[in-house]
Amino acid sequence: MEQLSPTTLKSILHSKRANIYYLEHCRVMQKDGRVLYLTESKDSNLFWNIPIANTTVIMLGTGTSITQAAMRMLASAGVLVGFCGGGSTPLFSGSEVEWLTPQSEYRPTEYMQGWMSFWFDEQKRLQVAKQFQISRVEFIKRVWTKDKELQAEGFYIDDQDIERALNNFSGKIMTMSSVGELLLAEAATTKLLYKIAATRCGSQGFTRDHEQSDLANQFLNHGNYLAYGLAATCLWVLGISHSFAVMHGKTRRGALVFDIADLIKDAIVLPWAFVCANEKMSEQEFRQQILQKFTEHKALDFMFDQVKEKALQKFVADSENES
Repeated sequence: MEQLSPTTLKSILHSKRANIYYLEHCRVMQKDGRVLYLTESKDSNLFWNIPIANTTVIMLGTGTSITQAAMRMLASAGVLVGFCGGGSTPLFSGSEVEWLTPQSEYRPTEYMQGWMSFWFDEQKRLQVAKQFQISRVEFIKRVWTKDKELQAEGFYIDDQDIERALNNFSGKIMTMSSVGELLLAEAATTKLLYKIAATRCGSQGFTRDHEQSDLANQFLNHGNYLAYGLAATCLWVLGISHSFAVMHGKTRRGALVFDIADLIKDAIVLPWAFVCANEKMSEQEFRQQILQKFTEHKALDFMFDQVKEKALQKFVADSENES
């Protein structure tokens, strides 16, 4: 059987990869130059291929194990691996984000260096945080304008309540004088979007609680962790450390992952969590819906574009000083 070389495996750009896997009750292994997962039943064992060259993240849930040889191949293909609980939540470092990242230092240097060029300046860091929030609102508008399925569920970007919530937040962003103020405004806007989505889907009285067992809260947790996987992949490929957040605090582990995931969560995960909960979907059905929407709306591409742009931008203050 033909063996795949590491150079062949890396031929698909991470921003163009289509697959995120959540696996449970199986064993992941290497066989004949491919990564497979083995499911065991009473009468037979079944092998399933994982196309690692087109995969960004593998999340290993309940009852899983993985061999050293499989990890070696996944690392050579640049696939991030995370151990998690049932349904892909939480990642096993409490409620923090931790990934087994491939050990490759042959990655771009300009993005980390560009990021560090502004990160130690509090005002520049705040400026990037504001830019991220503006991009976040623009992505919501783009997705909700294009997505006919979402519109069929009652999510129209020009509805008065949605338009007011987004425009009020957009109008405040550039006036904020600290990251703390920005976080408060962002949290209030997301809370409004929860209320709007709950109303559209007949879930009046909804309260966001990570520990609740109702479907909407479960699906929000699940979808958010999938978004964290994409964000971690984006940062690993660009060579930027998770430590250098612009919103979520200097001491929180994985903080920049949360910043980047926030770019797409409200646009895709939030509405579909309520829609799928209203339709009583299973976790697997919800996961497939979210992954399809990530691909349809090019969520990973959007993350890459935003992070690269912010890392390499020239700040107004810099050009003024030079002149």
